[in-house]
Amino acid sequence: MPAERLHLVRHGEVHNPRRVLYGRLPHYQLSEDGRRMARAAAEYIEGLGRPVASLHCSPLQRTQESAEPFTEIFGLEPVLDERVIEPTNVFEGTRMSRSLRDPRNWWHLRNPSTPSWGEPYLLIADRMEEAMNSAWNEAPSGDAVIVSHQAPIWITHLHVAGLRLRHDPRTRRCALSSVTSFERVGDVWREVGYAEPAGAGIDLGAV
Repeated sequence: MPAERLHLVRHGEVHNPRRVLYGRLPHYQLSEDGRRMARAAAEYIEGLGRPVASLHCSPLQRTQESAEPFTEIFGLEPVLDERVIEPTNVFEGTRMSRSLRDPRNWWHLRNPSTPSWGEPYLLIADRMEEAMNSAWNEAPSGDAVIVSHQAPIWITHLHVAGLRLRHDPRTRRCALSSVTSFERVGDVWREVGYAEPAGAGIDLGAV
């Protein structure tokens, strides 16, 4: 039996005092508030009263730490999946407010549709759908949880809704430790819910 529902969970708040765009850089861990937020997401899914049968997450530190409350509550060890990782970005490791004022960087902004500053949106959508299909088919009934990042989750939302993938990153509806839920009918995904159980957090450094 495949899964019954799949939840894409964003990681919690990251300790990022330099306020850089951390992307795939190592050693970016959750803040104390981030750990509280991650637990709130796990407790929210627990409160749905639905059995959780599988747990996957991006290999980055902040997503592995955000998966820990799910392990505690549901007794599942996370499976690391490179397909749900943060996209690449040429501005990684910099402060965006400064980088965007530097004329030498404007070339990277020439094509927002692709986008020219990082991994193409279509590739993100394809790898996320692959990962979701795998998690769905491998779960022995119950729900599947994937802990990922803002950009991949939002691109998945747009892709499933049939909307264009080009967007302004500042308009994403994907809060820290938010839960975006999907079901699959045949081969077609549909979004069935969105929740922000952790409340507001400091959203610095997201791609």
